[in-house]
Amino acid sequence: LARSSTPSHPSASQFHPPHRPNPKMQGYGKDLPDALLPYKNKLTPRFFEVRAKVLDFIENVVNPALPTYYSQRDELLKTVDHPTKCPEPPVLNELRAQAKARGVMNLFLPEVCKLSVLEYSPIGELLGMNEVANYAMNCSAPDSGNMEVLERYGTEAQKKQWLEPLLNGEIRSAFAMTEPGVASSDATNICTRIERDGDEYVINGHKWWISGAIRPECKLFILMGKSSFSGPLHKQQSMILVPRDAPGVQIVRPLAVFGHEHDHAEIIFDNVRVPLTNMILGEGRGFEIAQGRLGPGRIHHCMRSIGQGELALAAIVNRVHRRKAFGKILAEKDTIRTAIAEARISLTKVRQLCYLAAVMADEHGFKAAKSYIGMIK
Repeated sequence: LARSSTPSHPSASQFHPPHRPNPKMQGYGKDLPDALLPYKNKLTPRFFEVRAKVLDFIENVVNPALPTYYSQRDELLKTVDHPTKCPEPPVLNELRAQAKARGVMNLFLPEVCKLSVLEYSPIGELLGMNEVANYAMNCSAPDSGNMEVLERYGTEAQKKQWLEPLLNGEIRSAFAMTEPGVASSDATNICTRIERDGDEYVINGHKWWISGAIRPECKLFILMGKSSFSGPLHKQQSMILVPRDAPGVQIVRPLAVFGHEHDHAEIIFDNVRVPLTNMILGEGRGFEIAQGRLGPGRIHHCMRSIGQGELALAAIVNRVHRRKAFGKILAEKDTIRTAIAEARISLTKVRQLCYLAAVMADEHGFKAAKSYIGMIK
């Protein structure tokens, strides 16, 4: 793997406070965000308690540690031949311990946070504004979706072996579904074969855009493939647990986005053998699991993206008040003001649509909310 010339995260020297969230940003601060006012009657005391804890953790624990985090990462980058192989900065384990002690770890799981989908949504936005808080609270994808799968569908033995270390932040994971040869957004097209041979399954296939697979902390893949090539179309797919270090797992390369290589891997599974006990829920249940995994995950993703959008908009506003061109501060120029206004309107609209999707999921289930979830995606 050739080392990328540009690190995928800011260095300690690049990090500076204007890019942190501030209380004036939508969704941030101690007061209830304006966008939640129409849903005020749906918010429980637990929501206000958890949100206050998360804000306190971000402000008083995570933000002071950010220079250390990026400084340690810069030093670790010097020890590897590609940024995707860089280990996590040690300070992250300290932050995870603090998150666990404060009761804000693994909040994406309803069993942990005791929040509705609507109530978790603005928490997700806060985590989108601060990637290190997201890591420290163990709420980042693809691990969050994989942990939901294991919590909901895994056996006790699978939970003991894989879910517990994932919940503790001791290991990371990846979700292996997308394939280069087919339109993988339609899961019925998946071609990777999962074939039974005695007391094992043999897996053969080609995957790519598998996020989080290269990082050294990744120890597990949840792989989707076909265990049957006949019968009902939506009963042919299965999900199975594949240890990353299993013989036959070949990580080919990281794939590039806009010319920069990130931790999205191309992977070959060549006669990979795993025990029968690694099958999740049973043969032919993969499509069912996938639909259960994708519903809440899509809402979480969208709210984190809104948090990123708020951070980007705040950075723009900060910049246009500090730069002058042709005798005027940029903030005084009509085209700049129009662009900022349109960005604010777009963020506000999509946030309300996310909340609508969340309420539909809470009150009628994810199947009834699928059209709204499709819109926010």
